[in-house]
Amino acid sequence: MTSRIIAVDPFDLVVFGATGDLAYRKLLPALYQRHRDGQIPPVARIIGASRRPMSDEAYRDATEKALASHVPAAEREPETVKSFLERISYVAVDASADGAGWADLKATLDEGADRIRAFYLAVGPDLFGAICEGIGAHGLITEKTRVIIEKPIGKDLASARAVNDAIGRVFDERQIYRIDHYLGKETVQNLMALRFGNALFEPLWNAAHIDHVQITVAESLGVESRAGYYDTAGALRDMVQNHILQLLCLVAMEPPSHFDADAMRDEKLKVLRALLPITDDNLDQFTVRGQYRAGASQGGAVPGYLEELGRTDSTTETFVAIKAEIENWRWAGVPFYIRTGKRLATRVSEIVVSFKPIPHSIFDSSAGHLTQNQLVMRLQPDEAVRLSLMIKDPGPGGMRLRNVPLDMSFAQAFKVRSPDAYERLIMDVIRGNATLFMRRDEVEAAWTWIDPILGAWERTAVPPKAYTAGTWGPSAAIALIERDGRTWHEEVL
Repeated sequence: MTSRIIAVDPFDLVVFGATGDLAYRKLLPALYQRHRDGQIPPVARIIGASRRPMSDEAYRDATEKALASHVPAAEREPETVKSFLERISYVAVDASADGAGWADLKATLDEGADRIRAFYLAVGPDLFGAICEGIGAHGLITEKTRVIIEKPIGKDLASARAVNDAIGRVFDERQIYRIDHYLGKETVQNLMALRFGNALFEPLWNAAHIDHVQITVAESLGVESRAGYYDTAGALRDMVQNHILQLLCLVAMEPPSHFDADAMRDEKLKVLRALLPITDDNLDQFTVRGQYRAGASQGGAVPGYLEELGRTDSTTETFVAIKAEIENWRWAGVPFYIRTGKRLATRVSEIVVSFKPIPHSIFDSSAGHLTQNQLVMRLQPDEAVRLSLMIKDPGPGGMRLRNVPLDMSFAQAFKVRSPDAYERLIMDVIRGNATLFMRRDEVEAAWTWIDPILGAWERTAVPPKAYTAGTWGPSAAIALIERDGRTWHEEVL
C-alpha cells in the first residue's frame, strides 16, 4: 500500500534560525522528505535566514551534512539530494527591525511575490516580536503570508500574552500557526479517526463506560545539552502545558461539527476551561514532581540532574505526575492520570483508555481473572493501536479466559514510511490548514490551569522528590494512582 501524495501550491519558506539545531535536525530533513516524495512544486524555495554571514554554497554544504546525519542513507539518493539543495539559498539577517539584511531578504522574496510565503521562527521566543516587527516594517507580508512559531510560548500566562501580543501586532490570528509537533504524529490523528470515524467507540466514550485515562510521555535520556534551558522551564512547562494537554484535549473533547480548524479548537478550548483547578488546597492530592539522581539507563551508568546541570542544588522538576479531572457531564468522575519525565525506564509516549469492568461475571473462579478492556494508542517509538479483549483460551477442559490484544502496527499494516510530524505540519501551513495548530485562546487557557500549580509549588517550597535514573519516577507517583485502586500501564507493546 502506498501513501497518497497531495501536491501543494508554489511557496517560499523562510527559516529564521536556519543555522540552529531545530533547522538542521528536524526542518530541513522534513522538507527533504517532502521534496523526495514529489510533494513540493519545482519552483518552491527554501530560504535560510540567520545573523551569521554565510554564502548560499556554505549553507547548502551545511544542509547536506545535516541530511547525512538525520536522514537514513537508503533515503538519500544523490540526485534527489542535489535537486533539493538547488532549492536552498541563504540570507544573513539581523533580527532587529532596523538591522542589516532585511533589504536583501525583501529582494529575494519579491522574485516570487505571488507565491504562498511562510516564515518559520525556529528561534527563542525572545526574538519572536523583533522578527515579526521586521517582517512587517519591511513590507514582507502579503495576503498569502503565514508565520510559524515554536514553543515555548511564554513561561507563564503573563509572558504568553506578551508573546501573543507582539506577534498579533503584525499578523492576524488566521496567519499565525503555533506548532506542536505531537499533533502531527500519525497516531494522534488516528485518535480522531477512531473516535469520530467509527460507530464502535463514540457511544462508549464517556463516564458511564470509561474508568480512567492515562497519558504518558516518558524519555530515557536526560537533559544533556539542554540543561541550561531546562532549568528555567522544568517538565511542567516543557511538556505538560503544551504536548500533554493537547493530547488530553483530543481524548476528552466533544465531537466538533466539522473537521476544520475553528470547530476543533473550539472544542479543545472547552476541555481546558473545564479542568478542575489545582491549588494549594489539593496540590499534594493531585500532583507529584520529581528530579532524577544518578543511576543506570540503557545499560550504562548515567549522572543525576544536578551533575548534568553542573550545580549543587536546583528545585526544577524533571518528572511530573498529575491527576486531572474534567468538570463536565461527559467526564465527571473519570480521572486523567498524566505523567512525563526524563531518565525514565524507557522511551514511550502513549494514551491508555481503560474501560470499566463488566458489572457481573457469569464465570466461576476457575475461568481466571477478568481484566478491563483497554485501548492503547502508542505515539512513539513504534506507532500502533491495540485493543485488549477477554477471549476463551483454546482447548478442551473447561472455560478458561485470557486477555488478548488486537494489534495494529502502522509500519506493518501500511508498509510505508511514516512521515515525521514536521513533514505533515509544514505542508499543512502551506495549505492554510490550521486544524492541528493552537489558537491563542488555547495557549492562554492552558497557562491559566498551569500557573496555579507552579505558584503552589513555589509557595510550599517542598523540593522535588528524588528518583533513580532508569526507573519510572518517584514512588509518590505510584501512590498517586494506586490510592485510587489503579496502576500505571507499563506493558511493552
